This record gives sequence, structure tokens and C-alpha cells, in this order.
Amino acid sequence: MHLCWKLALMMMVLVCVTEQQVNNFRRPARVGVTCCKVVSKRRIPPEIKLIGYKHQNALSPCVDAIIFYTEKDKYCSDPNARWIQRLEGLNEIED
Repeated sequence: MHLCWKLALMMMVLVCVTEQQVNNFRRPARVGVTCCKVVSKRRIPPEIKLIGYKHQNALSPCVDAIIFYTEKDKYCSDPNARWIQRLEGLNEIED
């Protein structure tokens, strides 16, 4: 009889732990999509001080882009724009 109580208790603990883990995976995570959805071929004015850039791959709703960073803003540029091909001396920002 004592063994039955232990088995029943172990089963209840197992069910509770399993249920808690399953519930964690059911809840949606709030992840905001902050990416470039459109790009510009226009050159960024030289008076804007760029601090770095990052290449963004196309993965819907995001598009293929070069994201340029300033102290306050981000600029989404077309990676095929000619002026980007000639840009030198800027550090790539790591994720």
C-alpha cells in the first residue's frame, strides 16, 4: 500500500511538471519586428555622421538592406546602390 502512495505522488509531480512546461510553450512571445521594409537608393548626406552599418537579409516582411546607424537614427539603404559599393572606412556592427 505504501508503494502505491509513492507511485501516485510521483505521477502527480510528473503531470504537474509536464503541464507547466507545455503551458510555457503555448504562450506567444512578444517579439517586435524592427527591420527595414523599404529601402532608398538616395545617398545619405555627408553632414550626417554615420557610426556603423549592418547588412540585413531579406526575410519577410524585411527586405535586403544595408542599415546605417547614427547616434539617433537608422537609415535603410538599397545594398545595390552604387554609392554604397564605394563606401569605405565604416565599421560593421555585430548583433
